[in-house]
Amino acid sequence: MVNSLATPEPQTLKPGVKAPVQETLLTPRFYTTDFDAVANLDISANETEIRAIVEELRADYNRHHFVRDEEFKQSWDHVTGEKRRAFIDFLERSCTSEFSGFLLFKELSRRIKSRNPLLAEAFEFMARDEARHAGFLNKSMSDLNLSLDLNYLTKNRTYTFFPPEWVIYTVYLSEKIGYWRYILVHQHMQEHPEYQFYPLFRKFESWCQDENRHGDFFKALLRSQPKLWKNWQARLWVRFFLLTVFATHTMTVFERASFYESIGIHPRKYNNRVIQETNNTSARAFPVILNTNHPLFFWRLEQCSENNLKLVAINNSKLPKFVKFFQRIPPATAIFWNMLRLYLIKPIDTEATRATVL
Repeated sequence: MVNSLATPEPQTLKPGVKAPVQETLLTPRFYTTDFDAVANLDISANETEIRAIVEELRADYNRHHFVRDEEFKQSWDHVTGEKRRAFIDFLERSCTSEFSGFLLFKELSRRIKSRNPLLAEAFEFMARDEARHAGFLNKSMSDLNLSLDLNYLTKNRTYTFFPPEWVIYTVYLSEKIGYWRYILVHQHMQEHPEYQFYPLFRKFESWCQDENRHGDFFKALLRSQPKLWKNWQARLWVRFFLLTVFATHTMTVFERASFYESIGIHPRKYNNRVIQETNNTSARAFPVILNTNHPLFFWRLEQCSENNLKLVAINNSKLPKFVKFFQRIPPATAIFWNMLRLYLIKPIDTEATRATVL
């Protein structure tokens, strides 16, 4: 067992429609970017690899995979209590994340179609995949008598601007960490089918292959832009994005540990494995990766998580706002300090071993 929070009861906008969770640093975000800059990207340095991946996306290997078969067509009222609440929370966060990707990719495809047709086509295919995932997750939520109003989300969520360089870094990492999240759950369910309480888990193997292809596309796009990996500034940014993604993942897993425990997964072991595998995979794209074998690496990530749980408890308390403000200072400072110490751990140079990791 690890420290976690009880999942709150779902709130509704209207009967059967779930109110979106409050936006925080850990909730999936909606993004926009500089579309003109993306349209003007020169991908000639790696165009052959990009075209090969676009061909894979065009093939749409999973077009017949996401079908709700007879196993879905039953009552799920026997899934109750914390298990039900945690599963709904997992479905919502996953659906919101996939839908966020759909919106970004769809807009990218639309905005750059006339100026960069190859990239536009890739974004269109990835938008197709993300929409399929989001729709399947939302339909699964409806089996539990709730669903998200995706049109409402589109109009009411805050959109965060990221320059194209940040989009490439973060989407690459989100797709690759998504792959490892899903494939490890799939492997666990293969070994322990007694925990497969809902048929969605059977879809994870093919699902994560979509995530993997999307990540491969962004890896190829990243390597086509030397400024994203071939200078000292890129090395600093890579360390920053790796660290923020891994810290966010740790906080999210520990905050929602009850879901993983409900399917027989140890949250700490799962989190550490996801991070280690994602970090190792990132060696194929990034000039440096983090030293996850450092004796204090995961300990400091967990310190960030513990202090995040303190912040959540403070925010959920009924104390006056000015009291909350001062109470938040120590845990927020502790998170910043541990993140800084993690950032300063000497990274691993992957360019020096490029021939062995490609």
